[in-house]
Amino acid sequence: MKAIVNVARVLVGVLFIFSGFIKLNDPVGFSFKLQEYFSEPVLDIPFLIPFALIIAIMIVIFELVLGIMLLIGYAPKFTSWCLLLMILFFTFLTFYSAYFNKVTDCGCFGDAIPLTPWQSFYKDVILLVLILIIFFNKKYLTPVFHPKSHRWIIFGSFIACFAFCYYVLMHLPVFDFRPYKIGNNISEKMSIPEDAPEPVYEYEWKFNQNGEEKIIRNEGAYPQVEGEFVGVETTQIAEGYVPPIHDFVIEGEEGDITEQILQEDKVFLVVAYNLRSTEREGYKAVKSLSEEALNKGYRVVGLTASGSELQNALKKKYDLNFEFYQTDETTLKTIVRSNPGLLTLEKGTITQKKHWFDASDIKL
Repeated sequence: MKAIVNVARVLVGVLFIFSGFIKLNDPVGFSFKLQEYFSEPVLDIPFLIPFALIIAIMIVIFELVLGIMLLIGYAPKFTSWCLLLMILFFTFLTFYSAYFNKVTDCGCFGDAIPLTPWQSFYKDVILLVLILIIFFNKKYLTPVFHPKSHRWIIFGSFIACFAFCYYVLMHLPVFDFRPYKIGNNISEKMSIPEDAPEPVYEYEWKFNQNGEEKIIRNEGAYPQVEGEFVGVETTQIAEGYVPPIHDFVIEGEEGDITEQILQEDKVFLVVAYNLRSTEREGYKAVKSLSEEALNKGYRVVGLTASGSELQNALKKKYDLNFEFYQTDETTLKTIVRSNPGLLTLEKGTITQKKHWFDASDIKL
């Protein structure tokens, strides 16, 4: 049993550290996922949405440090109770998401390892079993280092986590797992290969034959049967290929200009997904950079999901010399974890991406 507990201890500890670090690398992205959980269609606790980022930071740091506590054998009773309560909460959350199809990706491993709701639930069930083994055999959780050093290790871990979190909040995630990372070509990521699998649908045809309902199931061909046609129900049984980027659209008064932008030699993008909550102290740098970009032959484009009234107010207040265009808010949040964020493109390839705080690092 001691050997089994130690194996479970290593597996759970390493997984908690890995999961916590992936989310700590992108706390803003995890806060977006929490906002989705807090929304009315899911858990219906919208009053927590304004605090999503703070809650996200607290959860991921505690998750990471809890993994370290388990590995070094710090306070076995406290650690095992925290592990059990946390995994029970996450198991409930992933089951709720999967069963009611509320959230399509739990965000357990951020964008590094996307999981379906059921995959997330099964993962949590396995973790629950391992944690129950640890919980009922906590006497085998012997310390790895001298107990006097444990508090310093935990304290140092908290400080390191907060320092790393502060860095990525003031800049951008150190590791970018999203399809909009530097070096990726947006057009290529939007394309569908010729041999890509297509979605598979099951059709349930209903006919009335002499007062009795007859149902025929197939993959689409209209059945050659006698009787009065009543209706058909369609169910997708297999998802086809979905390109990494499938919702990138830029629209203005002249219509869809996505292809125009992706074919330009030099583009400077200012991404501000929401102009109500945008960090206004960044627009002094935006103004300066946009003028330099225009002078050097760049096409300067602002992307936002906010309406024209907010766009015009912002342009007037900061004397901005470029136009804003409409793009889906979720897409903009995915492109860059900054509001505003700055990018340069060369024929659709992302060459630079910066937080507004690092605007001086943009080379034009």
